[in-house]
Amino acid sequence: MRNSTKRSSTGLSDLKPILPLSLMLSAATFWGVWTLSAPATNAATGSDTESASFSICGEGPRTNCIVDGDTLYYKSIKIRIADIDTPETNPPRCAEEGRLGKAATQRLLQLANAGPFTLQTIDRDEDRYGRKLRVLTRGGKSLGGVLVDEGLARWYQGGRRPWC
Repeated sequence: MRNSTKRSSTGLSDLKPILPLSLMLSAATFWGVWTLSAPATNAATGSDTESASFSICGEGPRTNCIVDGDTLYYKSIKIRIADIDTPETNPPRCAEEGRLGKAATQRLLQLANAGPFTLQTIDRDEDRYGRKLRVLTRGGKSLGGVLVDEGLARWYQGGRRPWC
C-alpha cells in the first residue's frame, strides 16, 4: 500500500515572494549602502549641497579660502572645523608643528575642493573668537576625520594641547 500522505514543498517556489527582497538586502549590504551598525547620514539623501572653489587665504578679501588645517572662510564667514584640532601655522611653536600645520592646510584645501560638502551644526554656534563652529562632512563622513586618519589632526577634546 502506498503512503498517501502529501509532502510539504520546500523548493524554490516557496521562496518566490521573498526572493527579490532578499537579493536587494544582500546587494545593499555588500555594496555598503545599508548596514546595521552605521547611523543614518546625509549620504543616503545626497544632501551635500555646499561647494566653492577654495584657495589659501592671503591678503585681500577672504571669501572662500583655507586659513589653516581647521579654519576656513566660506561665503566670507569664518568657520572653525569643530571636531578636530590641527597644528598651528601662524606662528608654529616648533619646526615639526610648522611642517604638520602646512601639510594639514594643504590637505584641507584638497578636501574642500574635491566636491560638494555639508557644514553640520553642533551644540554651540560660535566659539569665543566669533568663528562659526561646524563639522565639515562629505557623504556623511567627517573630512576632519580624514585629516585625523592621515596624522595631520587629532580629534578636538577642548582646550589647547601642544604639538611640539
